[in-house]
Amino acid sequence: MTSPSHWPFDNSYANLPGQFYSRLEPSPVTRPGPIRINRELAAELGLDADWLASGAGTRVLAGNALPAGAEPLAAVYAGHQFGGFNPQLGDGRAILLGEVVSPSGERFDIQLKGSGRTPYSRGGDGRSPLGPVLREYIVSEAMHVLGVPTSRALAAVTTGDTVYRDRALPGAVLTRVARSHIRIGSFEFFAARRDTGALQQLADHVIARHYPEAASAANPALALLEGVIRRQAALVSRWQLLGFIHGVMNTDNMLLSGETIDYGPCAFMDDFHPETVFSSIDHNGRYAWCNQPSIAHWNLSVLAQCLLPLLHQDEQEGVKLAQAAVDRFPEQFLAAHQAGVNRKLGWQQSRDGDRELVEELFELMAAERVDFTLFFRRLADFAAPASAAPKVEELMPLPARFLPWMQRWQARCDAEGGNPEQRQAAMYQANPAFIPRNHLVEAAIAAAVEREDFQPFHSLVKRLRNPFDYELADRRYALPPQPSEVVHQTFCGT
Repeated sequence: MTSPSHWPFDNSYANLPGQFYSRLEPSPVTRPGPIRINRELAAELGLDADWLASGAGTRVLAGNALPAGAEPLAAVYAGHQFGGFNPQLGDGRAILLGEVVSPSGERFDIQLKGSGRTPYSRGGDGRSPLGPVLREYIVSEAMHVLGVPTSRALAAVTTGDTVYRDRALPGAVLTRVARSHIRIGSFEFFAARRDTGALQQLADHVIARHYPEAASAANPALALLEGVIRRQAALVSRWQLLGFIHGVMNTDNMLLSGETIDYGPCAFMDDFHPETVFSSIDHNGRYAWCNQPSIAHWNLSVLAQCLLPLLHQDEQEGVKLAQAAVDRFPEQFLAAHQAGVNRKLGWQQSRDGDRELVEELFELMAAERVDFTLFFRRLADFAAPASAAPKVEELMPLPARFLPWMQRWQARCDAEGGNPEQRQAAMYQANPAFIPRNHLVEAAIAAAVEREDFQPFHSLVKRLRNPFDYELADRRYALPPQPSEVVHQTFCGT
C-alpha cells in the first residue's frame, strides 16, 4: 500500500544540465500553519489530502521538510519586463520541488512560492506576504473552473514569520501546480548568450513534455513555435472574454505550456472600458485589457527570435519561417475570440453582419460603463425570459440605450432558430454569474491579514467553484462594488 506521504515524483527538468537552474532547498520558516488544502487537486495528483493537512504535510508545504524524491531547484531565465530586456532573472522566491505524474499519466510541476532566497532573488527576501498568496489561490482556482488554462493552487500555509514591504505583514507560502514553469524568458536566457546547444536541449525538453507531435514534424522547432502560438491565441482570447486583465504580461510570465501564471497585479473588470488597467506599476497602460492580444503577439515574436538558430541553418530562411508563423497569430486570436463571442451571445455560427453588431455592443458597453460580467449574464436571461432559471435582473438594470441593439440581437437569434431554453442554458455556461471580484478578494485578504479571520477567504473560494450557477441566496458575491469598495490598483507583492 502506498504511504500517505508518498509523492509520485519523476523529475525531468532536474536532468537538464546545471546551467538551467541552481539546486537548493527551501528556507525553513518559524511556525508553519495550515490555511487550506485543495482536496480536489490533491486527488488529481495522486496525493493524500488528509496527510497534506497534517502537521507533517504542513511542514513540507512550508518548506521545512522535503518529501522523498524531491529534487529542489530554482530555475534561471531572462525576460522583457515592460519592454526592457533583463538578461538574468530566475526564480527569486520560488523553488521547484519536482514533477509528479498523476494517476492519469499527466506530469505536473510542484513549486513552493515564497520559500526563501535563491541566487536569483536580486536583493529580495524570497518571501511572500499572506495577501498575494490568498489572491493567487482565489483567482487561479477561479480561472480553472472558468475554463482558462492556468497554474493552480494545491495549498496555502502560514509561516509564523513577518514579511516587510510597505509595512510589516504576515508571511505565507503557496504550493503552485503547473504543467511546467518554462517561460519565453527561459529561451531568452540562452539566446542572449548564443548558447545554441542549450536552446536545442530546452526545445527538445518542451517538445517532449508539451508538444510531442512536433517531434515527428519536418521542422520540430517550427512546429513547437506554431504550437505555442496557437495556445497563446486561445489563452488570451479567453482572458478577453472574461474581462480578465493579467497586469504583467512580461515574457518571463508567459509559459510555453499555454497556461496563465503570475497572479500578482491581476484583476477582473467591473465597469467595462477597453483601456482598463489595475497594476500599480503599469503607469503607461502597456498591459491594459485592450492591449493584451497585441502584447501576446509581441511576446511571441521574441520567442521566434530566440528559436531562429533552430529553425534553419540559413538565418534569413529562419527569419522567413519565424515571421510567417508569428504573422498567423492575429487571425488565430480573432478566430478563437469570435467563437467565444458567439457562445456568449448565443449564436452557433457566424453570419454576415455579426461583426458590426458585436462592435456596436462593445462601444455601447464602454459608453454606458456597464458591468462586464453582469451584462452578459443579463443577456442570457433575455434568451428565454419566461424560463424558471434564477435571473440577475435586480443586479443589472438594462440601460434604455441598449434596447435598439437588443432588438437586433433578438432578431439575429430568431433567424438562427433553435430552442430558446437551450440557447439560454448554453449562454449561462459561457457567461459566469460569479467571478473573483476585486473588492471581494481584497475583503477576504483584509480579514485574514488584519484579524486572522480566514472564513471570508474559504467562503469565497467555495462560492467560486460553481461560477455559472446563479443562486439568489449568494447574490452578494455577484454584486458589483459600491463606490467605496472599488479597487483602483492591484500590486505584485514582491
